[in-house]
Amino acid sequence: MSPNSAHAAAWWRSAVVYQVYPRSFADGNGDGVGDLAGLRARLGHLAGLGVDAVWVSPWYPSPMADAGYDVSDYRDVEPVFGTLAEAEALVAEAHERGLRVLLDIVPNHTSDEHVWFRQALAAPPGSPERERFYFRSGRGDSGELPPNDWVSRFGGPAWSRTVDARGRPGQWYLHLYSPRQPDLNWRNPEVWADFERTLRFWFDRGVDGFRIDVAHGLAKSEDLADVGELTWPLAPEVDDDVEHPHWDRPDVHEVYRAWRRVADSYPGERIFVAEAWVDRPHRLVRYVREDELHTAFNFDFLVAPWRAERLRDVIDRTLQAHASVGAPPTWVLANHDVARQVSRYAREQPDTTLRGLDDLVGRPGDLALGTRRARAAALLLLALPGGAYVYQGEELGLPEVEDLPDDVLQDPRVRQTGGRSRGRDGCRVPLPWSGDRPPFGFSPADAAASPWLPQPASWASLTVEAQTGDPSSTLELYRSALRLRRAHAALGDGTLRWLPGPDGALALARDPGFVCVVNVSAPPVPLPEGATLLLASGPLAANGLVPADTAVWLSVEKG
Repeated sequence: MSPNSAHAAAWWRSAVVYQVYPRSFADGNGDGVGDLAGLRARLGHLAGLGVDAVWVSPWYPSPMADAGYDVSDYRDVEPVFGTLAEAEALVAEAHERGLRVLLDIVPNHTSDEHVWFRQALAAPPGSPERERFYFRSGRGDSGELPPNDWVSRFGGPAWSRTVDARGRPGQWYLHLYSPRQPDLNWRNPEVWADFERTLRFWFDRGVDGFRIDVAHGLAKSEDLADVGELTWPLAPEVDDDVEHPHWDRPDVHEVYRAWRRVADSYPGERIFVAEAWVDRPHRLVRYVREDELHTAFNFDFLVAPWRAERLRDVIDRTLQAHASVGAPPTWVLANHDVARQVSRYAREQPDTTLRGLDDLVGRPGDLALGTRRARAAALLLLALPGGAYVYQGEELGLPEVEDLPDDVLQDPRVRQTGGRSRGRDGCRVPLPWSGDRPPFGFSPADAAASPWLPQPASWASLTVEAQTGDPSSTLELYRSALRLRRAHAALGDGTLRWLPGPDGALALARDPGFVCVVNVSAPPVPLPEGATLLLASGPLAANGLVPADTAVWLSVEKG
């Protein structure tokens, strides 16, 4: 059956989506960089894993200042990855395997090589070309200071000053990320119209939806007021009604109401998922109101420490907030911007957030412990009501690569902080598919180039080939969990009931007839009376008890 059949309405409420970071998934032509040919050749892995859809990180033409999140043309394919014809073939082949395809869309900023920005640099202050972005005169006696105090997410000021052909300094332009990623002005109707053309361009080619990059960042205060003492996320003591000058502003929702109308004009439930780093659940769910986006990543769950009370609190607050607007939660443990969960969970779990590699540096880690916790967290994730996302390599239990040599790091965060940040490359190392040494089947055997980031030799035991057929492997755990999730009537969209349990453990029921027990830190926990074991993240104790850092799925009498 085609993924776009009417029978599959609201598929997104329960979907498990697999994120492909194309540079690092599979290299089809041997140049050391993943591409569409490699992805097409590995679609069988995704179908066999049991996911419902694939989200592909940006494949558009780009100078790759930020690994494709600096887009120079939204309606074509970067030659390093392949061609538009190959992209169209990929969508068709995925559909044949029952997989939907989501693309990344990057509406907050373009590349500095986008034709609009080149036109803006060539045009004078006040011109229509500059109104598509944020060009402003500087402060100070001769405009030598940035227009306000905003700071780039990659480090340093969020403004860069232009220089004309004669070398004379001019206006400043805004970039909340790299200087090579100028922010678009969403008060400009040309910007609105062009992105709607982009949505239709890809929807017309059968794409099933979009993940929206920096979804909370498009709207800026009209006066570009200073941030001052405000932090992001907002500090707990800051009133809910306080508006940040450039994050999660109310007028961003006007954009998504318009985009929803575009999606709804197509058959087959075309959908959006928001990357919105909004840590207050009642504000996050504004993005998934009935006339806006379909889903939004729940990053509170991603950064929650491996502590039972914190996990339950995040789950409760998430479910309550989403129920208020009738939307399903979207659970996630990893992506291309955060340290892999095996390595996050390998550390002591503090009150402060462990998010990126920089948060892990200097904290001793135990990867065996981290693996046990990550496996248990995966079963918790897939047992919760709503949808879920899996980041490539998560199903293999890959750890963060924490010791990449300085000279191979490519993340712009490293450059903009003068090396103070180790960046995000450690979670982007190319996948290991087969063999006992790099490139582990990532590239063809006769490849002319090594993978764009080096793979650790220790990954020989973590390849798809090595784990396939091993019932104790993380890959087979994911395959089993996704197979059961698809087959069991209780899983996917819906509600949960908490069951009593000791401190340090979680027990939840999904009707009909399903229970998940997660022992986070308690003494070994007995299974409920009369329960049948469906799946366990690790070995049970000799007496059938569930040890710490272990989760189990159970079948119970329906009632």
